[in-house]
Amino acid sequence: MPTTLNYPGVYIEEIPSGVRTITGVATSIATFIGWAAKGPTNQAQRIQSWADFERFYGGLDRRSDLSYAVYYFFFNGGQDAYIIRLAAADASSASASVSNPAMTAKAKNPGLWGNDYGVKIVPRTNIPGRFRLEVLLLKSIGTVTTETVVEAFDNLSTDALDSRFVETVLNSDSRLVSAQISPVAPAPAPAPAPAPAPAPTTIRLQGGLDGAALAPNTLTFDAALYPPNGDGIEQLLDQVDLFNLLCVPGETNATTLQKLQTFCRAKRAFLIIDCAENATLDNLANGPVNLTGDDAINSAFYFPWITAADPLQENRPRAFPPCGFVAGLYAKTDTNRGVFKAPAGIDVSLTGVSGVKVPLTNNQNGLLNPKAVNCIRNFPVYGTVIWGARTLRGSDEVGSEWKYVPIRRLALYIEESLYRGTQWVVFEPNDEPLWAQIRLNLGAFMQNLFRQGAFQGKTPQEAYFVKCDKETTPQNDINLGIVNIIVGFAPLKPAEFVVIKLQQMAGQIIA
Repeated sequence: MPTTLNYPGVYIEEIPSGVRTITGVATSIATFIGWAAKGPTNQAQRIQSWADFERFYGGLDRRSDLSYAVYYFFFNGGQDAYIIRLAAADASSASASVSNPAMTAKAKNPGLWGNDYGVKIVPRTNIPGRFRLEVLLLKSIGTVTTETVVEAFDNLSTDALDSRFVETVLNSDSRLVSAQISPVAPAPAPAPAPAPAPAPTTIRLQGGLDGAALAPNTLTFDAALYPPNGDGIEQLLDQVDLFNLLCVPGETNATTLQKLQTFCRAKRAFLIIDCAENATLDNLANGPVNLTGDDAINSAFYFPWITAADPLQENRPRAFPPCGFVAGLYAKTDTNRGVFKAPAGIDVSLTGVSGVKVPLTNNQNGLLNPKAVNCIRNFPVYGTVIWGARTLRGSDEVGSEWKYVPIRRLALYIEESLYRGTQWVVFEPNDEPLWAQIRLNLGAFMQNLFRQGAFQGKTPQEAYFVKCDKETTPQNDINLGIVNIIVGFAPLKPAEFVVIKLQQMAGQIIA
């Protein structure tokens, strides 16, 4: 009611409808982990195009499975990704000492790339103590070196209390270099008054090293993923608000992958696992060994490696780990059909692919499919396609309810969307009015999915339910501050086996 009714007349009151729209989360934000020669090493950097990867991480590198996986992710329909760069312990950042003002300029991340940059200090003659710092790209052709200004910061100061303190500005705003003021030294003797100020010179950064190129399945690579004295890669991934797909191109170490499976299950993400490059039908006869535990419901395994053009070798074909291609196809399928559609089949053939390293027949595919191995096959008309859609708990012997990739990913999508869309419930009065609002809002979200064709059933009653009432939340739970919501759905299982029965028509018998 209005706060005070103290005069005759008409009062207007707006009544809340109780509708709080639940928006579905993204479904195909991928995270790629691997070695690169350039880029941030202490964060997950978000990129939304291949051009972003080239800008931050230097583009394709023959030593980096990561770079090719990201390239073919965007090539096959990916649109959004995070990159976590691993660097070897012997990698170092280029740096340079500047005399006026006394400071050290240092490349923001390790790698040989830093040696191609320099800094130039330009004093402000009209404002004592102020200067301009330029970051330049240096390219040498023969004896000639060209300088291109790529970053510039004006009106800087060496005073730590100044709002334009050089350390604060560069460490915050520069993508390439950081600064550290050197300890104060005795002031040099002043130059004679008539002497002109020296012209600003460019000081090249030096000492940057790439270090060893970390290859998957090596001790150094796994140590970079999970340092002995730290929390490992999961600490960086925890800083990412939302990602759906996780790829470590070329990684086949079961111990490492088991940790990532557990982490993905906790984060409601999905792990795409590569087979070994030399994997064959024989060594996969029993399925992926040691990767089918309880946490395997949030992962899928793909075989064999994919043959595609290498832009760094005049587009000659070579084999690549499949995870980048597969993640891109997940994203394309989610966009065109929905997360409830299996990311497989002839409608979504892989792009930029010339074939597979191990061609498979129908019978060979039939041996691997019941073991939860998703095969990648080449067909004469349709090209190279994914010909399997099972999770690593999808073996026929296990009989898991999370047998299929689209069902598991749909469940993860619903869980994450409802988790984020019901935060308003916390601290609300736990009684029937709240329960009715919950049923209304969650029901509207599920109804929208039903209209998109995400569930089985001809009617909403057959397709899903949302239950939140005194049966799900008895008085004891109310006393404990708990509200229980039960959401159920009838998933659409992919038509994995299509059976066509043919019958000859007998001659019509005239009665």
